[in-house]
Amino acid sequence: MLTVGPGTRVYLATAPIDLRRGHDGLCNTVRALLGHDPYGGHLFVFFGRRGDRIKIFYWERGGFIVHYKRLESGRFHLPRIEPGAKEIRLDGTALTMLLDGIDLRHVRRPTHWEPPGGPLAAE
Repeated sequence: MLTVGPGTRVYLATAPIDLRRGHDGLCNTVRALLGHDPYGGHLFVFFGRRGDRIKIFYWERGGFIVHYKRLESGRFHLPRIEPGAKEIRLDGTALTMLLDGIDLRHVRRPTHWEPPGGPLAAE
């Protein structure tokens, strides 16, 4: 089971990739395509051209981990992608909904109050 901690960021690549890539290929993709440090402990989500497969790649205590999910029927419903965006930032809840087949484009979430100057204000 994949658990996403509150400080963990989830990055969904907006362009489909060749999912035959293994750990080294995904590591290079995180660096070259997304411009992130693959050793940061954050989750990087990639999907295939047909939209029925997803790989989640991340670093954890001494090694890289790849989670792979293939749907037997249907496709994953990706969130709205802004033109020119290389990635979309998700939270753990959105990732779980995506993996469960929920169409994130139609999910309405309430606005949560944040204190002024809180930890999310700097982002």
